[in-house]
Amino acid sequence: MAARSPKLFAGTRLRLLREKSGLSQAALARSVGLSPSYLNQIEHDERPLPGRVMHRLCALFAVGPGHFGDAEMLRGAHDLREVTADPMFGGTAVAAEEVHAAVQAAPEVARRFLSLYRAYRAQAEELAALRETGAAGAVAGGPAAAAAPYDEVRDWVQSHRNHFDALDRSAEDLFDRATFAPATLREDLARRLRAKHGITVADDASLLEEGSVWRLERGAKRLLLAQGTPWESRVFWMAHILGQLEYGPLIDREVRRASLSTEEARSLARVGLANYFAGALMMPYRRFLTAAQETLYDVERLQSRFNASFEQICHRLSTMQRPGLPGIPFFFVKTDIAGNVLKRSSATRFQFARFGGPCPLWNVYRAFASPGQILVQLATTPDDVTYVNVARTVSGTGGFYLSRPRSVAVVLGCEVQYATQTVYAAGLDLHSLQAAVPIGPGCRACERSGCRHRAVPPVGRALDVGTGERGVVPYRIRALG
Repeated sequence: MAARSPKLFAGTRLRLLREKSGLSQAALARSVGLSPSYLNQIEHDERPLPGRVMHRLCALFAVGPGHFGDAEMLRGAHDLREVTADPMFGGTAVAAEEVHAAVQAAPEVARRFLSLYRAYRAQAEELAALRETGAAGAVAGGPAAAAAPYDEVRDWVQSHRNHFDALDRSAEDLFDRATFAPATLREDLARRLRAKHGITVADDASLLEEGSVWRLERGAKRLLLAQGTPWESRVFWMAHILGQLEYGPLIDREVRRASLSTEEARSLARVGLANYFAGALMMPYRRFLTAAQETLYDVERLQSRFNASFEQICHRLSTMQRPGLPGIPFFFVKTDIAGNVLKRSSATRFQFARFGGPCPLWNVYRAFASPGQILVQLATTPDDVTYVNVARTVSGTGGFYLSRPRSVAVVLGCEVQYATQTVYAAGLDLHSLQAAVPIGPGCRACERSGCRHRAVPPVGRALDVGTGERGVVPYRIRALG
Protein backbone atom coordinates (compact mmCIF):
# COMPACT_ATOMS: atom_id res chain seq x y z
CA MET A 1 0.00 0.00 0.00
CA ALA A 2 1.47 3.37 -1.03
CA ALA A 3 2.35 5.82 1.76
CA ARG A 4 -0.04 8.73 2.00
CA SER A 5 1.52 12.13 1.37
CA PRO A 6 1.52 14.46 4.41
CA LYS A 7 -1.01 17.27 4.31
CA LEU A 8 0.35 20.64 3.31
CA PHE A 9 -0.94 23.73 5.12
CA ALA A 10 0.31 26.91 3.44
CA GLY A 11 -2.43 29.44 4.15
CA THR A 12 -0.22 32.36 5.19
CA ARG A 13 2.10 32.03 2.19
CA LEU A 14 -0.85 31.76 -0.20
CA ARG A 15 -2.58 34.81 1.29
CA LEU A 16 0.58 36.93 1.14
CA LEU A 17 1.17 35.90 -2.47
CA ARG A 18 -2.42 36.74 -3.42
CA GLU A 19 -2.34 40.13 -1.68
CA LYS A 20 1.01 40.98 -3.25
CA SER A 21 -0.54 40.31 -6.66
CA GLY A 22 -3.58 42.48 -5.90
CA LEU A 23 -6.10 39.65 -6.31
CA SER A 24 -9.25 39.21 -4.25
CA GLN A 25 -10.12 35.79 -2.86
CA ALA A 26 -13.00 35.54 -5.34
CA ALA A 27 -10.77 36.36 -8.33
CA LEU A 28 -8.09 33.87 -7.30
CA ALA A 29 -10.70 31.19 -6.60
CA ARG A 30 -12.06 31.57 -10.15
CA SER A 31 -8.55 31.36 -11.62
CA VAL A 32 -7.75 28.02 -9.98
CA GLY A 33 -11.22 26.48 -10.14
CA LEU A 34 -12.22 26.68 -6.47
CA SER A 35 -15.12 28.19 -4.61
CA PRO A 36 -14.30 31.35 -2.61
CA SER A 37 -15.30 29.60 0.62
CA TYR A 38 -12.93 26.69 -0.08
CA LEU A 39 -10.06 29.09 -0.83
CA ASN A 40 -10.84 31.02 2.36
CA GLN A 41 -10.54 27.79 4.37
CA ILE A 42 -7.18 27.04 2.73
CA GLU A 43 -5.87 30.52 3.58
CA HIS A 44 -6.90 30.05 7.22
CA ASP A 45 -5.28 26.58 7.35
CA GLU A 46 -8.64 24.95 7.96
CA ARG A 47 -8.02 22.80 4.89
CA PRO A 48 -4.75 21.58 3.37
CA LEU A 49 -3.57 22.80 -0.01
CA PRO A 50 -4.30 20.03 -2.58
CA GLY A 51 -1.45 19.11 -4.90
CA ARG A 52 -3.43 19.86 -8.06
CA VAL A 53 -4.31 23.33 -6.77
CA MET A 54 -0.71 23.99 -5.74
CA HIS A 55 0.48 23.29 -9.30
CA ARG A 56 -2.13 25.71 -10.70
CA LEU A 57 -0.98 28.36 -8.23
CA CYS A 58 2.66 27.78 -9.18
CA ALA A 59 1.81 28.37 -12.84
CA LEU A 60 -0.34 31.42 -12.04
CA PHE A 61 2.20 33.17 -9.80
CA ALA A 62 5.36 31.84 -11.52
CA VAL A 63 6.76 30.30 -8.34
CA GLY A 64 8.13 26.86 -7.62
CA PRO A 65 6.41 24.25 -5.46
CA GLY A 66 8.90 24.99 -2.69
CA HIS A 67 7.19 28.33 -2.13
CA PHE A 68 4.26 26.52 -0.52
CA GLY A 69 6.17 23.74 1.23
CA ASP A 70 6.35 23.58 5.00
CA ALA A 71 9.71 24.12 6.70
CA GLU A 72 10.52 20.46 7.33
CA MET A 73 9.65 19.38 3.78
CA LEU A 74 11.63 22.26 2.28
CA ARG A 75 14.71 21.44 4.33
CA GLY A 76 14.52 17.82 3.25
CA ALA A 77 14.05 18.77 -0.40
CA HIS A 78 16.94 21.26 -0.27
CA ASP A 79 19.28 18.70 1.28
CA LEU A 80 18.22 15.98 -1.14
CA ARG A 81 18.75 18.19 -4.19
CA GLU A 82 22.18 19.21 -2.94
CA VAL A 83 23.12 15.56 -2.47
CA THR A 84 21.90 14.43 -5.89
CA ALA A 85 24.28 16.93 -7.51
CA ASP A 86 27.27 14.98 -6.17
CA PRO A 87 29.45 13.70 -9.04
CA MET A 88 28.96 10.13 -7.82
CA PHE A 89 25.33 10.44 -9.00
CA GLY A 90 26.28 11.82 -12.41
CA GLY A 91 26.96 15.42 -11.48
CA THR A 92 23.56 16.92 -12.33
CA ALA A 93 21.06 17.83 -9.62
CA VAL A 94 17.58 16.35 -9.83
CA ALA A 95 14.95 18.91 -10.85
CA ALA A 96 13.42 20.81 -7.93
CA GLU A 97 9.91 19.59 -8.80
CA GLU A 98 10.99 15.95 -8.69
CA VAL A 99 12.82 16.39 -5.40
CA HIS A 100 9.83 18.06 -3.74
CA ALA A 101 7.55 15.30 -5.03
CA ALA A 102 9.89 12.62 -3.66
CA VAL A 103 10.14 14.19 -0.19
CA GLN A 104 6.40 14.80 0.00
CA ALA A 105 5.54 11.25 -1.09
CA ALA A 106 8.19 9.36 0.89
CA PRO A 107 9.74 11.55 3.62
CA GLU A 108 11.18 8.62 5.58
CA VAL A 109 12.91 7.20 2.51
CA ALA A 110 14.41 10.63 1.80
CA ARG A 111 15.59 10.93 5.39
CA ARG A 112 17.31 7.54 5.31
CA PHE A 113 18.92 8.33 1.96
CA LEU A 114 20.39 11.51 3.44
CA SER A 115 21.67 9.57 6.45
CA LEU A 116 23.36 7.09 4.14
CA TYR A 117 24.98 9.87 2.13
CA ARG A 118 26.17 11.58 5.31
CA ALA A 119 27.85 8.33 6.41
CA TYR A 120 29.48 8.01 2.98
CA ARG A 121 30.81 11.57 3.17
CA ALA A 122 32.14 11.04 6.68
CA GLN A 123 34.01 7.91 5.62
CA ALA A 124 35.38 9.53 2.46
CA GLU A 125 36.68 12.54 4.40
CA GLU A 126 38.21 10.31 7.06
CA LEU A 127 40.01 8.18 4.47
CA ALA A 128 41.27 11.29 2.66
CA ALA A 129 42.71 12.67 5.89
CA LEU A 130 44.35 9.34 6.74
CA ARG A 131 45.92 9.10 3.28
CA GLU A 132 47.49 12.51 3.80
CA THR A 133 49.08 11.29 7.03
CA GLY A 134 50.03 7.89 5.57
CA ALA A 135 47.69 6.04 7.93
CA ALA A 136 45.04 4.90 5.47
CA GLY A 137 45.77 1.26 6.23
CA ALA A 138 44.63 1.78 9.80
CA VAL A 139 41.00 1.68 8.75
CA ALA A 140 41.29 -0.71 5.85
CA GLY A 141 38.54 -3.28 6.14
CA GLY A 142 37.04 -1.48 9.13
CA PRO A 143 33.35 -0.68 9.57
CA ALA A 144 31.80 2.12 7.57
CA ALA A 145 31.91 5.46 9.29
CA ALA A 146 28.73 6.31 11.10
CA ALA A 147 26.91 9.55 10.58
CA ALA A 148 28.61 12.32 12.53
CA PRO A 149 26.94 12.44 15.97
CA TYR A 150 26.67 16.24 15.86
CA ASP A 151 24.84 16.08 12.54
CA GLU A 152 22.49 13.37 13.75
CA VAL A 153 21.62 15.25 16.94
CA ARG A 154 21.27 18.55 15.10
CA ASP A 155 18.84 16.97 12.63
CA TRP A 156 16.83 15.54 15.51
CA VAL A 157 16.64 18.91 17.27
CA GLN A 158 15.66 20.51 13.97
CA SER A 159 12.83 17.99 13.48
CA HIS A 160 11.38 19.35 16.75
CA ARG A 161 11.72 22.94 15.49
CA ASN A 162 14.12 23.42 18.40
CA HIS A 163 11.27 23.15 20.93
CA PHE A 164 10.88 20.42 23.56
CA ASP A 165 7.58 21.09 25.22
CA ALA A 166 7.81 18.74 28.20
CA LEU A 167 11.19 20.13 29.26
CA ASP A 168 10.06 23.69 28.63
CA ARG A 169 6.98 23.29 30.82
CA SER A 170 8.98 21.53 33.55
CA ALA A 171 11.48 24.40 33.70
CA GLU A 172 8.68 26.95 33.84
CA ASP A 173 6.92 24.98 36.58
CA LEU A 174 10.11 24.77 38.66
CA PHE A 175 10.71 28.51 38.29
CA ASP A 176 7.19 29.21 39.58
CA ARG A 177 7.12 26.62 42.40
CA ALA A 178 10.54 27.61 43.73
CA THR A 179 9.66 31.35 43.46
CA PHE A 180 12.82 32.10 41.50
CA ALA A 181 13.38 35.57 40.06
CA PRO A 182 15.65 36.69 37.18
CA ALA A 183 17.44 39.27 39.35
CA THR A 184 18.37 36.72 42.05
CA LEU A 185 18.56 33.56 39.97
CA ARG A 186 22.21 32.84 40.74
CA GLU A 187 21.54 32.89 44.47
CA ASP A 188 18.27 30.97 43.97
CA LEU A 189 20.00 28.17 42.08
CA ALA A 190 22.92 27.96 44.52
CA ARG A 191 20.47 27.72 47.41
CA ARG A 192 18.47 24.92 45.72
CA LEU A 193 21.59 22.94 44.81
CA ARG A 194 22.73 23.14 48.42
CA ALA A 195 19.36 22.47 50.08
CA LYS A 196 18.06 19.72 47.78
CA HIS A 197 21.26 18.03 46.61
CA GLY A 198 23.88 19.00 49.21
CA ILE A 199 26.04 20.62 46.52
CA THR A 200 27.91 23.83 47.25
CA VAL A 201 28.97 26.24 44.50
CA ALA A 202 32.43 27.82 44.46
CA ASP A 203 34.69 29.74 42.08
CA ASP A 204 37.93 28.21 40.82
CA ALA A 205 40.73 30.30 39.35
CA SER A 206 42.50 27.40 37.61
CA LEU A 207 39.64 25.96 35.53
CA LEU A 208 40.02 28.26 32.52
CA GLU A 209 43.74 27.52 32.24
CA GLU A 210 42.87 23.82 32.26
CA GLY A 211 40.39 24.36 29.42
CA SER A 212 37.23 23.92 31.52
CA VAL A 213 34.43 26.24 32.56
CA TRP A 214 32.80 24.11 35.26
CA ARG A 215 33.42 20.86 37.09
CA LEU A 216 31.02 18.86 39.25
CA GLU A 217 32.89 16.96 41.99
CA ARG A 218 30.26 14.44 43.01
CA GLY A 219 32.30 12.92 45.83
CA ALA A 220 33.02 16.29 47.39
CA LYS A 221 29.48 17.53 46.62
CA ARG A 222 30.91 20.64 45.03
CA LEU A 223 30.28 22.52 41.77
CA LEU A 224 33.26 24.58 40.64
CA LEU A 225 32.72 27.47 38.24
CA ALA A 226 35.53 29.16 36.33
CA GLN A 227 36.47 32.41 38.00
CA GLY A 228 36.24 35.44 35.73
CA THR A 229 33.45 34.10 33.52
CA PRO A 230 30.29 36.19 32.94
CA TRP A 231 27.48 36.18 35.49
CA GLU A 232 24.94 34.87 32.95
CA SER A 233 27.21 31.98 31.96
CA ARG A 234 27.50 30.86 35.58
CA VAL A 235 23.74 30.96 36.00
CA PHE A 236 23.34 28.88 32.83
CA TRP A 237 25.81 26.23 34.03
CA MET A 238 24.11 25.96 37.42
CA ALA A 239 20.73 25.58 35.71
CA HIS A 240 22.25 22.92 33.44
CA ILE A 241 23.43 20.89 36.44
CA LEU A 242 20.05 21.30 38.15
CA GLY A 243 18.34 20.01 35.01
CA GLN A 244 20.55 16.92 34.99
CA LEU A 245 19.98 16.24 38.68
CA GLU A 246 16.22 16.80 38.90
CA TYR A 247 14.99 16.09 35.38
CA GLY A 248 17.40 13.38 34.25
CA PRO A 249 14.61 10.79 33.74
CA LEU A 250 12.65 13.23 31.56
CA ILE A 251 15.77 13.97 29.51
CA ASP A 252 16.49 10.25 29.14
CA ARG A 253 12.93 9.63 27.99
CA GLU A 254 13.24 12.28 25.28
CA VAL A 255 16.55 10.77 24.15
CA ARG A 256 15.09 7.26 23.96
CA ARG A 257 12.30 8.54 21.73
CA ALA A 258 14.88 10.00 19.36
CA SER A 259 16.19 6.57 18.28
CA LEU A 260 19.70 7.94 17.75
CA SER A 261 22.16 5.47 16.26
CA THR A 262 25.12 5.65 18.67
CA GLU A 263 25.80 6.15 22.35
CA GLU A 264 27.94 9.15 21.45
CA ALA A 265 24.96 10.80 19.75
CA ARG A 266 22.72 9.97 22.71
CA SER A 267 25.24 11.51 25.11
CA LEU A 268 25.37 14.68 23.00
CA ALA A 269 21.58 14.78 22.98
CA ARG A 270 21.46 14.58 26.79
CA VAL A 271 23.85 17.51 27.05
CA GLY A 272 21.81 19.44 24.50
CA LEU A 273 18.57 18.85 26.40
CA ALA A 274 20.15 19.85 29.70
CA ASN A 275 21.26 23.06 27.97
CA TYR A 276 17.72 23.50 26.65
CA PHE A 277 16.35 23.13 30.19
CA ALA A 278 18.86 25.72 31.45
CA GLY A 279 17.73 28.29 28.89
CA ALA A 280 14.08 27.59 29.65
CA LEU A 281 14.70 27.99 33.39
CA MET A 282 16.52 31.29 32.95
CA MET A 283 13.80 32.58 30.61
CA PRO A 284 10.45 30.90 31.52
CA TYR A 285 8.22 30.58 28.49
CA ARG A 286 5.20 32.75 29.29
CA ARG A 287 7.19 35.47 31.04
CA PHE A 288 9.71 35.55 28.25
CA LEU A 289 7.15 35.56 25.43
CA THR A 290 5.18 38.39 27.09
CA ALA A 291 8.36 40.41 27.56
CA ALA A 292 9.45 39.74 23.96
CA GLN A 293 6.13 40.98 22.60
CA GLU A 294 6.12 44.03 24.89
CA THR A 295 9.64 45.04 23.83
CA LEU A 296 9.07 44.23 20.13
CA TYR A 297 11.65 41.45 20.43
CA ASP A 298 14.39 43.93 21.34
CA VAL A 299 17.25 41.61 22.30
CA GLU A 300 19.12 44.18 24.39
CA ARG A 301 16.05 45.10 26.44
CA LEU A 302 15.38 41.41 27.01
CA GLN A 303 18.96 41.02 28.19
CA SER A 304 18.28 43.57 30.93
CA ARG A 305 15.02 41.95 32.00
CA PHE A 306 16.39 38.41 32.25
CA ASN A 307 20.06 39.05 33.08
CA ALA A 308 21.10 36.98 30.08
CA SER A 309 23.64 37.36 27.29
CA PHE A 310 22.88 38.46 23.74
CA GLU A 311 23.47 34.90 22.52
CA GLN A 312 21.26 33.36 25.21
CA ILE A 313 18.37 35.67 24.32
CA CYS A 314 18.71 34.98 20.59
CA HIS A 315 18.84 31.24 21.10
CA ARG A 316 15.83 31.31 23.41
CA LEU A 317 13.83 33.29 20.84
CA SER A 318 14.45 30.50 18.33
CA THR A 319 12.79 27.96 20.67
CA MET A 320 9.47 29.75 21.24
CA GLN A 321 7.12 27.40 19.42
CA ARG A 322 4.84 26.09 22.15
CA PRO A 323 1.67 24.59 20.63
CA GLY A 324 -1.15 27.09 20.98
CA LEU A 325 1.17 29.86 22.19
CA PRO A 326 3.91 30.39 19.61
CA GLY A 327 6.21 33.34 19.26
CA ILE A 328 7.70 34.56 15.99
CA PRO A 329 9.40 31.64 14.19
CA PHE A 330 13.10 32.53 14.09
CA PHE A 331 16.22 30.82 12.84
CA PHE A 332 19.42 31.11 14.87
CA VAL A 333 23.04 30.58 13.81
CA LYS A 334 26.33 30.91 15.66
CA THR A 335 29.51 30.98 13.60
CA ASP A 336 33.19 31.72 13.98
CA ILE A 337 35.24 34.11 11.88
CA ALA A 338 36.41 31.26 9.61
CA GLY A 339 32.84 30.42 8.64
CA ASN A 340 32.47 27.29 10.76
CA VAL A 341 28.85 26.98 11.92
CA LEU A 342 28.93 26.17 15.64
CA LYS A 343 25.16 26.16 16.31
CA ARG A 344 22.15 26.36 14.07
CA SER A 345 18.45 25.83 14.49
CA SER A 346 15.37 27.03 12.72
CA ALA A 347 11.62 27.31 13.18
CA THR A 348 11.46 28.87 9.69
CA ARG A 349 11.95 27.69 6.12
CA PHE A 350 15.49 29.09 6.05
CA GLN A 351 17.85 26.68 4.30
CA PHE A 352 21.36 25.95 5.52
CA ALA A 353 24.03 24.41 3.31
CA ARG A 354 24.62 20.92 4.64
CA PHE A 355 27.75 20.00 2.71
CA GLY A 356 29.22 23.36 1.66
CA GLY A 357 30.40 26.64 3.12
CA PRO A 358 28.22 29.63 4.08
CA CYS A 359 27.32 32.71 2.04
CA PRO A 360 29.71 35.68 2.41
CA LEU A 361 26.87 38.18 1.80
CA TRP A 362 25.17 37.20 5.04
CA ASN A 363 25.45 39.99 7.62
CA VAL A 364 26.68 37.62 10.32
CA TYR A 365 30.07 37.65 8.57
CA ARG A 366 30.05 41.43 8.22
CA ALA A 367 29.59 41.60 12.01
CA PHE A 368 33.23 40.67 12.61
CA ALA A 369 34.25 43.98 11.02
CA SER A 370 32.10 45.88 13.56
CA PRO A 371 32.52 44.06 16.89
CA GLY A 372 29.72 44.64 19.38
CA GLN A 373 27.45 46.46 16.92
CA ILE A 374 24.04 45.14 15.88
CA LEU A 375 23.69 44.81 12.10
CA VAL A 376 20.22 44.47 10.55
CA GLN A 377 19.85 43.09 7.04
CA LEU A 378 16.96 42.58 4.65
CA ALA A 379 17.89 39.49 2.63
CA THR A 380 16.27 37.30 -0.01
CA THR A 381 17.09 33.62 -0.51
CA PRO A 382 16.99 31.79 -3.87
CA ASP A 383 13.50 30.46 -3.10
CA ASP A 384 12.25 34.10 -3.10
CA VAL A 385 11.66 34.27 0.66
CA THR A 386 12.73 37.53 2.31
CA TYR A 387 14.14 37.61 5.84
CA VAL A 388 15.13 40.24 8.36
CA ASN A 389 18.45 39.18 9.91
CA VAL A 390 19.91 40.61 13.13
CA ALA A 391 23.61 39.87 13.67
CA ARG A 392 26.23 40.76 16.26
CA THR A 393 29.53 39.46 17.56
CA VAL A 394 29.28 37.83 20.98
CA SER A 395 32.96 37.20 21.68
CA GLY A 396 34.13 37.54 25.25
CA THR A 397 37.51 37.75 26.92
CA GLY A 398 39.40 34.56 27.55
CA GLY A 399 40.03 35.25 31.22
CA PHE A 400 43.80 35.65 30.81
CA TYR A 401 46.16 37.15 28.23
CA LEU A 402 47.37 33.95 26.56
CA SER A 403 43.93 32.30 26.32
CA ARG A 404 43.30 33.42 22.69
CA PRO A 405 39.50 33.76 23.00
CA ARG A 406 37.40 32.57 20.08
CA SER A 407 35.85 35.22 17.85
CA VAL A 408 32.19 34.32 17.22
CA ALA A 409 29.00 35.98 16.04
CA VAL A 410 25.31 35.10 16.03
CA VAL A 411 22.44 35.91 13.68
CA LEU A 412 18.72 35.78 14.43
CA GLY A 413 16.30 35.94 11.51
CA CYS A 414 12.59 35.81 10.69
CA GLU A 415 10.53 35.96 7.52
CA VAL A 416 9.62 39.48 6.47
CA GLN A 417 5.90 39.11 7.21
CA TYR A 418 6.76 39.01 10.94
CA ALA A 419 9.20 41.92 10.82
CA THR A 420 6.71 44.61 11.82
CA GLN A 421 6.26 42.81 15.15
CA THR A 422 9.91 43.56 15.93
CA VAL A 423 11.89 46.71 16.64
CA TYR A 424 14.31 45.75 13.87
CA ALA A 425 11.88 46.73 11.11
CA ALA A 426 12.50 50.40 11.90
CA GLY A 427 14.03 52.14 8.91
CA LEU A 428 13.75 49.15 6.57
CA ASP A 429 11.85 49.23 3.29
CA LEU A 430 10.17 45.87 3.75
CA HIS A 431 8.50 46.00 0.35
CA SER A 432 11.56 46.74 -1.79
CA LEU A 433 13.13 43.68 -3.35
CA GLN A 434 15.96 45.87 -4.65
CA ALA A 435 16.90 46.74 -1.07
CA ALA A 436 17.16 43.06 -0.11
CA VAL A 437 20.60 41.43 -0.24
CA PRO A 438 20.54 38.23 -2.34
CA ILE A 439 22.01 35.62 0.01
CA GLY A 440 22.16 31.87 -0.50
CA PRO A 441 22.81 28.60 1.32
CA GLY A 442 26.49 28.61 0.29
CA CYS A 443 28.18 28.60 -3.11
CA ARG A 444 28.08 24.84 -3.68
CA ALA A 445 24.31 24.72 -3.13
CA CYS A 446 23.37 28.15 -4.53
CA GLU A 447 22.28 28.47 -8.15
CA ARG A 448 22.47 32.25 -8.51
CA SER A 449 24.41 32.53 -11.77
CA GLY A 450 25.50 36.19 -11.68
CA CYS A 451 26.83 36.52 -8.13
CA ARG A 452 30.22 38.26 -8.06
CA HIS A 453 30.86 36.80 -4.59
CA ARG A 454 30.81 33.20 -5.78
CA ALA A 455 33.85 31.24 -4.53
CA VAL A 456 33.22 27.88 -6.22
CA PRO A 457 30.78 26.69 -8.89
CA PRO A 458 27.49 25.10 -7.82
CA VAL A 459 27.73 21.34 -7.56
CA GLY A 460 26.30 19.51 -10.54
CA ARG A 461 26.14 22.42 -12.99
CA ALA A 462 28.06 22.49 -16.24
CA LEU A 463 30.49 25.36 -16.78
CA ASP A 464 31.24 27.45 -19.84
CA VAL A 465 34.91 28.43 -19.67
CA GLY A 466 35.20 29.67 -23.24
CA THR A 467 37.55 32.52 -24.00
CA GLY A 468 35.09 34.68 -25.96
CA GLU A 469 33.64 36.40 -22.94
CA ARG A 470 34.53 36.82 -19.26
CA GLY A 471 31.96 37.16 -16.48
CA VAL A 472 32.39 38.40 -12.91
CA VAL A 473 33.94 35.00 -12.14
CA PRO A 474 36.24 33.08 -14.54
CA TYR A 475 33.41 30.89 -15.88
CA ARG A 476 29.75 30.96 -16.70
CA ILE A 477 27.20 28.55 -15.33
CA ARG A 478 25.30 26.85 -18.09
CA ALA A 479 21.53 26.85 -17.89
CA LEU A 480 19.80 23.63 -16.87
CA GLY A 481 18.28 21.57 -19.65
